Amino acid sequence: MYRVEDKFSCSVAELYHLQKRLEYVLDSDFNENNMEGYKVSSLYFDDLGDSCLLDTVEGFRSRRKYRIRIYNDSLDTIKLEVKEKQNNRIYKISRNITKAEMEKLIRGECIDCTYTEDDPATFFNLSIQTKGLRPKVIVTYERKAFIYESGNVRITLDRNVRGSNDVLHFGDKEMAYDFVKESDAVLEVKYDEFMPHFILQLLELGNMKQTAYSKYQLCRELF
Repeated sequence: MYRVEDKFSCSVAELYHLQKRLEYVLDSDFNENNMEGYKVSSLYFDDLGDSCLLDTVEGFRSRRKYRIRIYNDSLDTIKLEVKEKQNNRIYKISRNITKAEMEKLIRGECIDCTYTEDDPATFFNLSIQTKGLRPKVIVTYERKAFIYESGNVRITLDRNVRGSNDVLHFGDKEMAYDFVKESDAVLEVKYDEFMPHFILQLLELGNMKQTAYSKYQLCRELF
């Protein structure tokens, strides 16, 4: 199922204000390891023609991103993900991979897959073989996330977005990053078919602007 994804730019102060509102009525995401949330680190891939980046820059309605994601600098759980976007609706397929599989993909090698459309490795392998898909940039940030089961609502508050082009050392806890200066923070709202009205009221600050904010694009432009 495609889900609605709306993004809003805001200041860090506005983000913390929203967090204080939401934590009284919504459940926190299971990934968090402290009151401020958890760290997300993603290794993004692109092909020889930088199609993913150019589609984002041009604002094409249909585009796709390839990434490997970890949480809190831990390699215990490594997610392989392909995210497809149609206008403001998204569809993501994901599965866990091993560290050895991650290292093969970083070297530009294929991994075992099921050859089905619900396996992200199928799309990774195809793009590696036909388009020269390779790792391009690491994006990391701190995230506070809230969930609401009705409507499958997920609200994420992201801050301290930063990047690195040292892709061969993805997962290294001692990595250095460059901060993205263009935006302090971003609010992302995802849901299936409807958004409960009381949540819309909680999110109303009056100053936020909807945006096509792309962490991948901003961090690629850093380098």
